[in-house]
Formats: sequence, structure tokens, C-alpha cells
Amino acid sequence: MSESAAVPAEGPFAHDPGSTAAFAALEGLPTSRPAPDAPRAVVIGGGTGAPMSIRTLLSLGVATDAVVAMADDGGSTGILRAAAGATAPGDIRKCLSAMAADSSDPLTEAFRLRFTFAENHTLGNLLLSALEQTAGSFPEAIAVCEGLLHARGHVHPSTLGRVMLEADTVDGRVVRGQALASHSRCALDCVRLRSEVPIEAYAPAVEAIRAADLIVLGPGSLFTSIVPNLLVPGIVQAVRASRATVVFVCSLADVQGETRGMTALDHVEALRRHGMQDLIDVMVAHGSGPVAASAASGSPAAAALSASEAADGVHARAAGDGAGPGAGCDAGPVRPVALSPDDARAIQQAGIRLVVRDLVDRSSPTWHDPARLRAVMQEVLSLCRS
Repeated sequence: MSESAAVPAEGPFAHDPGSTAAFAALEGLPTSRPAPDAPRAVVIGGGTGAPMSIRTLLSLGVATDAVVAMADDGGSTGILRAAAGATAPGDIRKCLSAMAADSSDPLTEAFRLRFTFAENHTLGNLLLSALEQTAGSFPEAIAVCEGLLHARGHVHPSTLGRVMLEADTVDGRVVRGQALASHSRCALDCVRLRSEVPIEAYAPAVEAIRAADLIVLGPGSLFTSIVPNLLVPGIVQAVRASRATVVFVCSLADVQGETRGMTALDHVEALRRHGMQDLIDVMVAHGSGPVAASAASGSPAAAALSASEAADGVHARAAGDGAGPGAGCDAGPVRPVALSPDDARAIQQAGIRLVVRDLVDRSSPTWHDPARLRAVMQEVLSLCRS
């Protein structure tokens, strides 16, 4: 989710939606650095989804790094990129906050605080951009902030290049810019990165991926948070070269527009089109009631979620913002990501293990429940060890 998707609160200060609640839900769980022999995970994504996976894995004692998309150009990040020539700080800042040893520490809270009276900038964004100038590089800025927050892992940009996202919609339009693409009123078909110079992967990001035991994609915006990392030359190659189990955590619903009307199988096919052919080992999807119970039995046909069952707990709400409807595109309310029996079989026939569980947060129906996501990640770790 981009900077522009943050939900302002009344008063001069606000937090990004869901961040405080997600962190609070995992309080009381381990906060020390992972043991030297702990499994190593890398979360690939950005926005508000990757921090959820980061906090979840850290709470399980997993040594966790993050590789973060760098195409964000909305909100505070967009202003800093355009006005100060800064490297996109927003998604890096969110992942740094998730890495913090103590989410309730005053400095950590201040780091993610958003100034609603000053163009919705966050202290973390401003600090990263300022440190990029004073420390001499963006990686040095990140390292300083990791020290300030006592981060329990490292946050790596997927590239240090100044990249822009360009998207093709399913109705044949071209949308330029991550912020506009994320709010498209028509589903995206494919995306690509543009740059005035050749795009190169950030070497420490490649090294972290190659050394990982577990690679987690998402949850988060498919085309604007997850896929942009895969478009950087060297990132998919590092995934292929690793021995890691690759897990895709599918979104619960389309919140912004870029995946409007897409099923769980459509999500998988999009990843495969953008380099992940034959690389996804496990897919985590939402399902409840008898469907989730049947899926636990390991029956291929049972691990399926009908469109009506997918809607359980994921309430439609108005999208509210967009880049304009395209011909033949549905500009209606947010819909859950459906998983039909046929789609489930297709996913499994592609060699992907499908794990279906009730993952919705009843208080925020388009968000994963942190405790439930933690439980399913624990299952996935058990699968990795076996």
C-alpha cells in the first residue's frame, strides 16, 4: 500500500492504518534478537503488508530481513522524491518500524508518526531522507535508523536506482506511476520498471535472498508492493539460486483497485508472468468454517474456497479513490479474493501446496489477523523443517 493510501486521523498526528493494532496484537511475544542458529527468512514486499510478515516471523524467533520495493511515488514519499531527489523512504520506514525491538518505545512511536498538518510526512521519512544527505548514502541512512530502533534484522532496498512503475490494465490502458497504478479502477495485467539508467539489484538484498531458508511474498498489494521487487534484474535469479521455501501470502481482498475482480489463481498467474514460474512452494489463502477444516486434512479438492465462502468476514466497502474507470471495468466496491474448487486444483497442479485457514481480522475485515497469521506461519515453518 502506498503512502497515499494512509488514512489520516483527526488531530495533528496519525499512524498508518493497522500498524499500531498489528504490533499490539503481537506484544508479549519474544522481542530479543533471534538465536544464531535460527532459520533465516526474507520478506519481499513493501507497503503495509510486509511489516505484518516481519513482525510475525520475528515473534516466532526467525531471523528476518526484508527486501523492499522502491517505486513508491505517492504521498510523503512522492513529495520527498520530487522536491528533494530522495530515494523512496516510505516502505523502508514501515519495515524498519516492524523490525524495532520495542514497538512501544517512544522513539519507535515517533519514527512512524505522521504529521497531518505538514503534507502527511512521517518523522521516519524525513529522517531517512535527511540522513541520506548527511550520511552520504541511502544504505547508510538505513543503517543509522536500524541502530536507533535496535532493529532485529536488516531492511534492504531491492535497488538503489530511481525507478518508476508503469502498468498495463486489462482494458488496454497504460498507467504511469505507482500511486496511480495502485488506485486503478481496472485490474492491472502487467507492470514494469522504467529508469533513465540501467536498473541493478542492491547486492546485500541479493545476498540475503540467496542465504534464506524461507522467502515470504506478501501479504500486500500484488502489482505495486510485491512484483516491483521481482522486476529488478537479479532478484528472481537470487530466489531461484536459493534453497529457500517460497511462500506467497495472498491478500484477503482488493483494497485499492489494482487487483479488482482477480481470484487467488489470478494472483498466482500474475506472479508467474512476472518471473516466479515454478518458484512458489506454498500459498497461504483465507478460508473459514468447513473449508478450512477440510483443507487441514490435505485433500486437494477440499482445500478450496467458493466465492460465497470467500466473502465470509471480508466485507465489501467503497473503494473511494481511483485513477478513473476503464472500459468494461468494474468500479464497484471492494471484493474478497475468491478461491474456487477448480482454481484450487489448478494451483496445486502447478506444484504449489495450498494452505487455507481463517485469517481475517474481524475488527478490520480486509486485514490479516496477526495471531492467526502467526499460527499459519508456524505451520509453514514446520513444513520447511520436514
